[in-house]
Amino acid sequence: MGIHGLMSYVGEHKQFFTDLQLRNTKIIIDGNNLFHRLYFESNLDLQHGGDYDSFTDIVHKFFETLSVCKIYPYVVLDGGSDLSDKKFVTLKERARDKIQVAYSISRGGGGSVLPLLTREVFKQVLTKLEVPFVQCFSEADRDIMSLANHWNCPVLTLDSDFCIFDLKAGYCPLNYFQWRNLCTCEGTLDCYIPARCFSSERLCSHFSHMNKALLPLFAVMNEAIDNVLKYLKKHEREEIRELLCSSMEEYEQSDVKLEDFFQNGTYESQVIRKLELPQWMLEALTKGHLSPFISDALLLRRTILHVQVENMQRPSAHTVALPIRQVIYGLLLNASQNSEVISPSKQSNKLPIVREFDRIQKTLKKSFVPTTMLPLDFCEDHRCLATLTEVPRSVRLKLLLETLGVKASILQPIPNPLWLPVAVTCYWTCYSEPKVKLHHLQALLLGMVFGELHRTTSSPDPAVFHVEDDKMVYDQFLKWKEKNFQKLLDLDTAHTFCQWQCCLQMGLHLNQLLSTPLTEPDLTRLYCGTLVHRLCKELKSVHAAENQLLSSPKMSQLYCDLLHAVKSTVPPDFFQETTKTTKSCKEKNKQATSQAETTRQHATLEAQPLCDINNRFASLMVED
Repeated sequence: MGIHGLMSYVGEHKQFFTDLQLRNTKIIIDGNNLFHRLYFESNLDLQHGGDYDSFTDIVHKFFETLSVCKIYPYVVLDGGSDLSDKKFVTLKERARDKIQVAYSISRGGGGSVLPLLTREVFKQVLTKLEVPFVQCFSEADRDIMSLANHWNCPVLTLDSDFCIFDLKAGYCPLNYFQWRNLCTCEGTLDCYIPARCFSSERLCSHFSHMNKALLPLFAVMNEAIDNVLKYLKKHEREEIRELLCSSMEEYEQSDVKLEDFFQNGTYESQVIRKLELPQWMLEALTKGHLSPFISDALLLRRTILHVQVENMQRPSAHTVALPIRQVIYGLLLNASQNSEVISPSKQSNKLPIVREFDRIQKTLKKSFVPTTMLPLDFCEDHRCLATLTEVPRSVRLKLLLETLGVKASILQPIPNPLWLPVAVTCYWTCYSEPKVKLHHLQALLLGMVFGELHRTTSSPDPAVFHVEDDKMVYDQFLKWKEKNFQKLLDLDTAHTFCQWQCCLQMGLHLNQLLSTPLTEPDLTRLYCGTLVHRLCKELKSVHAAENQLLSSPKMSQLYCDLLHAVKSTVPPDFFQETTKTTKSCKEKNKQATSQAETTRQHATLEAQPLCDINNRFASLMVED
């Protein structure tokens, strides 16, 4: 979590650091810190939902630079929340702060909120580049320290906690790691990256040779002093001592031996042994095949939904994906068809409930979400999770497609890697609010075609056929992407595409939990926010999106297949615009009633239960 103000203090004292020419070494990388840093320091767009293709290129460049210097990276990612949930208050505060920052960005102000799918994109790039990585079961700091000391190599992060850890080879802060400034050793062709290494010994010497063993105590005094003030009675002093000791334990080495994971794939700890999770799930979590969202929902029955840059006056973009999340919760918590919905006010052993934290306007709120009752195929032996991988693929695929409201037949003409994104797009088109307009759908699908164009025009594989016409179309897309935007964001358009990302995120999680009955899509080129928003604007003045692809028959056909698949799931007149002159009095009255109802709901939003978008499930009870 870091120590407030420590990095700023340390950064003001150059004597705490030694200069390094980093090469020919292993290095342990704090993955969460790295993907945040790479996205935010690269001047990537934050308003339009993420430029994942540009982010992918930057991650590629970073690890290619390490390779040139013969630096061998091992990436360690945080997992879900600690089972003790001792940092839950901090997590909620961060979520509240992000809501305010997202609102600022949506209005043209400053701030940084990570696009929704950045972590998943980062993991996919690591896999493609064959960079070894592990996903821990909670915060990864102690595991990183243990591995770094075992291999006697430095740690790369920007977490102030690492100023406190006793690291044999030191800690290289990311802000002093000049990977873009590649240098060559004098008299040789060897390359190195200029860096600085923090020395805890130098920090202790600065404070009159303070005992290094006391650094963890120094670190927790932020927390300790506040609590000491609460306990002034003598009989409560032991409680204070235990609080300090438990906090200091966070700076001791963990019992997890990540070297065993990187060498033979085994990941063991005392905490994991107590969980008694199925072996397939343990492996999937540590390999990053399942998200920390899954472990939080399963072990804590609580999730915090990531805020996006959206229209804060509307219900959260995550609302549209609620039914998908409820199926995920049902699979995790073994919701059988014999279960009954329980009231949050009654402690019962009926249908399980998950606490979700999401925004309502600009406030973080908690809601109680009942799980979806599953088909008997998944719950008949009351060991739903343990036997999930044994369920036939056809049955798992059926559950996935039924959740998304899609028939397998409509996906047949489409390349397999796009089946899941198209199925998700069908779901989004049906249930998004405000209603998806044709130019929204066209822009989104053209963005997918842009990703396919990149694959065909940049692949070195001679088996991938492409022609010069594809390159011309691809270059035209790049020009649209690079056009400057006006200062103010089209909030409703942004909100619509945020909803699509929420649907895709949960579609991915469900597909992963079901052991990928559909091929996992390549997220690195699937959605480019600046391009999709630009195309959306262009298509308002162009009658046919197909005009963008006229010179590439193959890509034009792909686009038509994608569009036909989505349109086949909605009524024929779904995208027809109703003009004012053809509206009947009844329609006008209906619209007026609807607007009034919307206004009333917004006015009483915090006092009323939340309902899911298509009324398939029970109401949600909302609390502060």
